[in-house]
Amino acid sequence: MLVIPVKDGENIERALKRFKRKFDKTKTMRELRSRENFSKPSFVNRDKTQKARYIQRLKDQENI
Repeated sequence: MLVIPVKDGENIERALKRFKRKFDKTKTMRELRSRENFSKPSFVNRDKTQKARYIQRLKDQENI
């Protein structure tokens, strides 16, 4: 549970902005979305390797 202390005289929009920032850092929504559909471990591993290859290709092109 996120707790955002609001100081006296603090603007509510500023407190909401802090709440949203903290909420994004916890990656809660990403976790919920990933749990909506089951993905086989082999697909997850394949995606990881494809992403790693893509990133490595970008780094190699940058060094050339």
